[in-house]
Amino acid sequence: MDCPDWKTLSFILIFVPVYLQGALSQEARPAWQRKPFFERLRLLEEQFRSLQKVTLTHLHAIASNYNLSYNIDARFRSLALENQAMALVVNQSQTALQGDLGHLKTWMRKTHRRSQKVDSRLLALGAALSERSQQHARERKEQEAQRQALSSLALDMRALQDTLAHLMHVIQSQGARLATLEGWLQVAGPGTTAPALSPTQPEPPSPSSPKLQGAKQTLRTLPEPKDPPQDFAGCLQGTGEHPGPHSQQAWHPERPEEICNVGPVLIFPNASTKNVVFLSPGFLLGLRALSVCSWVRTASGHLGTLLSYATEDNDNKLVLHGRDSLAPGSIHFVIGDPAFRELPLQQLLDGQWHHMCVIWTSILGRYWLHVDRRLVATGSHFREGYEIPPGGSLVLGQEQDSMGGGFDGSEAFVGSMAGLAIWDRVLVPREVSHLATGEEVPPGAILTLANATSVGGFVQRVKCTCLDLCP
Repeated sequence: MDCPDWKTLSFILIFVPVYLQGALSQEARPAWQRKPFFERLRLLEEQFRSLQKVTLTHLHAIASNYNLSYNIDARFRSLALENQAMALVVNQSQTALQGDLGHLKTWMRKTHRRSQKVDSRLLALGAALSERSQQHARERKEQEAQRQALSSLALDMRALQDTLAHLMHVIQSQGARLATLEGWLQVAGPGTTAPALSPTQPEPPSPSSPKLQGAKQTLRTLPEPKDPPQDFAGCLQGTGEHPGPHSQQAWHPERPEEICNVGPVLIFPNASTKNVVFLSPGFLLGLRALSVCSWVRTASGHLGTLLSYATEDNDNKLVLHGRDSLAPGSIHFVIGDPAFRELPLQQLLDGQWHHMCVIWTSILGRYWLHVDRRLVATGSHFREGYEIPPGGSLVLGQEQDSMGGGFDGSEAFVGSMAGLAIWDRVLVPREVSHLATGEEVPPGAILTLANATSVGGFVQRVKCTCLDLCP
């Protein structure tokens, strides 16, 4: 844009001297010949002034354009800086948004998994309720059949009594006839002998004969039909128990002060999700039988989670799980979620030490619950033929929603544990009794509190010589 103006100015500066030189050379000419020359010179001067104005105008425009271009460069630099700052803010916003989206996705996955667990537990609970209703229906049918059998037995006993009464009447009449015959013989003559009885006719027994006396005694000692025994009536109603040969009629728990040498005691003071104890190395082999025993003391309104075993594919492979939404003292015994059994442990909520053993075997799916040496629950067909896999995470005091984490304060255990041990076999009642009284620890325990490698949060690990000395 600057080059044409400078070329024009150079042309004018060269052309004007040449033209003036030509004009001066023509002054020697006559006046009539010089007049057109001055006229041309005047015109040329006017053109020069006009060209000068145009040149100045162009120069001003060039200066204005230069200032404008300088301002545009400054503005461009300012816009570039603002663009960089805005790009930085946008990147930070995108990073924060991606972090929020990641947290939201994690929360959605946990919520989805929990909803699946709740759905599966609801399905299992529905199946258990259906099975229990069917069992109640079968029990009602059995009770009705037993009532009918009792009614039939009572009728048979009444018929037997009527038959015995008729037999006694016949015996008495025969005795009277014998007495009459003896009187006739005595009247007929002292030397007359009584006629021999026909061999086909049996001799009626006398009232003093041993057989008749035995019959009368039997009739007197026959029991009248009474109401069924209390235990039997309780069994018919589904509330009684059939006591086994080693069962006790009354429950007399051992006093804690008599129990000593139980090993370390773990105290869980509150429901914080940081209060957790990890047992290592966990289960090294798959388990087809299991016995979990421990001394437990809690004064909370619910029992909480005593033990939780989780693997990568299932966070509830083995759980003794209680929470504040369940019935007080109720606990879910879970093996391979969603299968579980609900166990009654209300007697553990009195703030005293109690000994409990949960035992399971995959043979017929049998399970037993012992509390203070007393069998309080048993059943079968629970995870029959199942094997608890190895390689998982085993914790105390918390329920895992993921392997080694995902704890919930509403499911935490608040209280004390002592003498916890796990066996890969079924303990017999004698071993449970010896363990509960502190006499002997059954051999072959695969895990104890000595395997507690990590004690987190506010959990305290103390040593007590006897349970009554524990804080």
